[in-house]
Amino acid sequence: MLIREATTEDWPAIWPFFHAIVAAGETFTYPLDLGEENARSWWLLEAPNRTVVAVDGDGTILGTAKMNNNHMGNGSHIASASYMVDPEHSGQGVGRALCEYTLEWARASGFRAMQFNAVVETNVHAVKLYRLLGFEVLGTLPEGFNHPEHGFVGLHIMYCRL
Repeated sequence: MLIREATTEDWPAIWPFFHAIVAAGETFTYPLDLGEENARSWWLLEAPNRTVVAVDGDGTILGTAKMNNNHMGNGSHIASASYMVDPEHSGQGVGRALCEYTLEWARASGFRAMQFNAVVETNVHAVKLYRLLGFEVLGTLPEGFNHPEHGFVGLHIMYCRL
């Protein structure tokens, strides 16, 4: 697996799984009916922030991540990131590789920590992965997310010192 900078030419391969994940309403706080134009501008970030894709040996996009400063001004030393793995390629280490990549990017870019603002507590695979990579749950907003299957569940704020 190779992780490389995403380009606008990658968007047609990202959009189908991006759209399916967002429309499912299980893991992101994005509007369920998020349109393609807004999605592209929200996901494909400009420098100094970054968006990357994980590709296999044939160039198939397996997943994507965006990484950015979490806050501006005097809080701009804290990074954040978001990840989407094509469900057809889940369980193959794509999410872990992307998360490790974003942590290294944040360290190399001089960030002091990485914070995730809204990790849905029922997204147990993501929570487990983040904990394995050094994140801790700082707090949970009770009933902060309306999950389509589980109803109102908590949103974790997760943090990792770099």
